[in-house]
Amino acid sequence: MILIISKNSDRTTIQVLRWLSTAGKKCIRIHEDEFFEIKVIKKRIWLKSHRTGFYPDEITSVWYRRGGINFKRLQYHHASINIHMNEAQHWLEDYVIKTLESKKHINTQNNAHVNKLVVLEMAKNAGLKVPNYFLAENTDEVMLEQTIVKSITGNVILESINNDEDGIMYTTVVNEAEKKDFFISFFQDKIEKEFEIRSFYLNGKIKSMAIFSQKDEQTKVDVRKYNIDKPNRNVPYNLPIDIEEKINVLMRSLNLNSGSLDFIKKGDDYYFLEVNPIGQFGNISADCNYFLEKEIADYL
Repeated sequence: MILIISKNSDRTTIQVLRWLSTAGKKCIRIHEDEFFEIKVIKKRIWLKSHRTGFYPDEITSVWYRRGGINFKRLQYHHASINIHMNEAQHWLEDYVIKTLESKKHINTQNNAHVNKLVVLEMAKNAGLKVPNYFLAENTDEVMLEQTIVKSITGNVILESINNDEDGIMYTTVVNEAEKKDFFISFFQDKIEKEFEIRSFYLNGKIKSMAIFSQKDEQTKVDVRKYNIDKPNRNVPYNLPIDIEEKINVLMRSLNLNSGSLDFIKKGDDYYFLEVNPIGQFGNISADCNYFLEKEIADYL
């Protein structure tokens, strides 16, 4: 039995489920709004939510896409007993998660989010080029027009920032100095790229796509500012073997067996920007006919 942990609206998950169905593979999908109770039936742990249930020992492989396994905890009136029972329930939950993570898997709940600063240091240790970057709480030492500012967090989506609408924090060029100090922010040298490269990594295999975003003012700095009326040209791309070898070193050091990586190319140089273990890869799959969703289903 295959376990898929995802969000309700994730389209990539739906595509993988179709391939699994075609292959006749049985699976269970967990949604982000489910809460599981831990039960024991005839000495076997049973996880039960309002919509499904399963024995962890029947799971053969796990795909952690997004979301997570949430647990319903019992509460007790006596404070001391409640503290003790919370700890007991914590260790039961920890055991369940670690048991599932010991199965054949594509990423895990514990490594779904990575620290951008740590990743950049490890990328340099792996031999990848990284644009110079620094942290600052003012623009005193920021070179205007030559520096970009971007989110220090892995999640750049601000959910429900305006009623029911989400917002996105885009990468921008610093054009003006700020008069006041601000919260510590991430700054990086602006590289005049030829094009961008999005790569999808799965167990040592790398599929890449070149994105010609530089010729469009709307997507020049941040490709996520999609131009619906005039989309960027996307084509299959092969990274140099030595870059792919360094990607393998980086992913192993991060204990990740899947993820989406971003690069920019200038001349003969390839600059690593970031890796997202749960990043989108549907456009790479569709635009380049890579059928990555099938690759995931086959692995599971």
